[in-house]
Amino acid sequence: AKLPKKRQSLFYSATMEGKVVELARTLVHDPAYVTIAPENPAVERIVQKVMFVDKKHKDELIVNLMSNKKLDRVIVFTQMKHVANKVVRKLEGAGITAAAIHGNKSQTARTNALADFKAGKVRALVATDIAARGIDVDGISHVINYDMPVEPETYVHRIGRTARAGADGDSISLCCAPERDYLRAIERLIRTPIPVDLKHALHCEKSMNATGADAKPGPKVRQPNRKVQVGVDGRAKHHRGGGKRPSHFRSRRSQGHR
Repeated sequence: AKLPKKRQSLFYSATMEGKVVELARTLVHDPAYVTIAPENPAVERIVQKVMFVDKKHKDELIVNLMSNKKLDRVIVFTQMKHVANKVVRKLEGAGITAAAIHGNKSQTARTNALADFKAGKVRALVATDIAARGIDVDGISHVINYDMPVEPETYVHRIGRTARAGADGDSISLCCAPERDYLRAIERLIRTPIPVDLKHALHCEKSMNATGADAKPGPKVRQPNRKVQVGVDGRAKHHRGGGKRPSHFRSRRSQGHR
């Protein structure tokens, strides 16, 4: 309220993702956008490739990849926190050391996971994009995109975790059909097609050739809340929200019971 009506406002962000743009538009009038980026934002020393796979086979594929000892210090990116936990379980079940960092982990847990990763005690650090911000670890051999990023700029930030300090690095993206358009957006940004690995055992032609609605994530189906009530007999009774209340409950309310 104390700011003058006529003023110059400047906003800075490493990435201009959808929510950031929406916020800026609520605070500024007729803004000008200035983007500072190299002509080709992809890191030249990174060997990139994409592996098309059915979504249900991603776990099997990442275990197959991590079975190669050349992938000795790897960051795996997922979109969701529960997916990061699942990937860690799958890797550990295959005898591959892994740890997860995301917003549901305590600061102590995240610090310990990162320390173990730096020390070489775990080969794979599985992270969400937000949790991975600020991580600066040299010697990362590979970046694996278990989930394709929604924003193409995020892809550049992800793969930039490898090939640091003059070293070479590799990035591997696992792409299923609903993520196909994400990959197309990434290739438009970096102005080059990402080489496709056609030789892996779980290659999926459907994912590679997906177009239209098949190349986009489906709508999220919201599950109704599950309610639990205890009946007069002391037993739990389950029913989903949105329906009528049990008759005994309505009758008690109508009689003035609170």
